[in-house]
Amino acid sequence: MKNPLLRPWLTEKSTRLTEQKGQYVFQVKPDADKIDIKKAVEEKFGVDVTSVRTVNCLGKSKRQYTRKGLIAGKKSDWKKAIVTLGNGQVIDYYAGAGDKSDKKD
Repeated sequence: MKNPLLRPWLTEKSTRLTEQKGQYVFQVKPDADKIDIKKAVEEKFGVDVTSVRTVNCLGKSKRQYTRKGLIAGKKSDWKKAIVTLGNGQVIDYYAGAGDKSDKKD
């Protein structure tokens, strides 16, 4: 698989996991497996991954009441990965964010 990582999943729960246990949460492609996720995180951020846990999250069903009746739909299913790093290692999501403002001068 080319790159299974879609985006970091930043919520209160994932931030708490990062601060307390050194675990990071990413939204990944639904067909990604643990080996591909581990390789992608190690290559992109230059860290050692000790374990990867994945969760398939089901999309919510939605209903909208209109004049013509009930319209039913569903949000897409998605997958998230919880990545545990080695001791003392961190991932900086915002590395290089300040470089863009330097180029304007």
